Amino acid sequence: MAGFKNLRLECEEGIATVTLARGPVNAFDREMYIEVADLFRDPHRFEPSARAIVLRGAGKHFCAGNDLDEFATMTPENGPERMWRVREAFFAIQFCPLPVVGAVHGVALGTGIGLAASCDFVVAAEDARFGLPELTVGVMGGARHLARMAPQPLVRRMFFTGEHVAARAFADAGASLVVCPADEVFARARAYAQKIAAFSPTAVRLAKRVLNCVETMDMKSGYEFEQRFTVKMSGHPDSKEALRAFVESRPAAYRPAEPSWTLEP
Repeated sequence: MAGFKNLRLECEEGIATVTLARGPVNAFDREMYIEVADLFRDPHRFEPSARAIVLRGAGKHFCAGNDLDEFATMTPENGPERMWRVREAFFAIQFCPLPVVGAVHGVALGTGIGLAASCDFVVAAEDARFGLPELTVGVMGGARHLARMAPQPLVRRMFFTGEHVAARAFADAGASLVVCPADEVFARARAYAQKIAAFSPTAVRLAKRVLNCVETMDMKSGYEFEQRFTVKMSGHPDSKEALRAFVESRPAAYRPAEPSWTLEP
C-alpha cells in the first residue's frame, strides 16, 4: 500500500492482513517501527472495513529481530529515541482498536517475540522457533513482552541462554500458543480472525479496550470493571440482536462499528 515501504496491507471480507516485508528476514529498523506504529495505532485510516487483523511475515521467517547495523550505532545519546520507537510499535499492536492474531512461521527472535506477544494471541507453525538472543548481541529487552505468553521461569531460561525453542516445545513448556502444521498457519489464523469479525464490531472494539485494562488488575477489581461494561453493552442494539440471533439459530445483523463507545461506564 502507498505510504508503507516495509509492510503490505490487504483486506478481504473484513479481515485485514498485515505482512512484514523487509527481506530477507524481516529484521526491523527505525523506519519499520514507525510504519508499524502508524498502521496499528489507527488501522481504519487505511482499511475502513477491517474488523480484525492477521499479522504475518513474508518469506521464510516471521521476524528475525532488530537490524544489527542499528544496534552497532546505538549510544546512550541516541538510544532513548530508538527505544521509544520500539515501544510505540509494540504498544500500537497491543492497544490496536481491533484484535490482532499473530501468524508465526520460521523464527520469531527478539523483536519478533515482542511483536508476537503484543498480538492478542498467536498461531504458530509447529517448527517455528522463538528466542530472546538479546544477551548474545549485548542488549536488553523482550522479556516483559514474552511474559504475556510464557511463565516466568521459561522467560528467564530463554533470556539467560539465548536458546531458540521450537513452537511445540515452547507450548509444552507453558507458552500460550495455537500450534499447527506450517502449511496451515495463515489459514488457521485467518479462521480465528473470521470468528472475531462475525461478532458485533462495537462489542469487539469495546472488549479489546476492556481486556487491555483488566490485564493488569487484580481479580476482584478486574471482574467488577468487566461487569460495568456488560451493563453498558446491554443498552446497545447489538446486544439484543446477538441474543435473538443465538436463540433463532441465524447469523446476526449487527450495526456498523460505533467507535464513540468508550470505557466510560
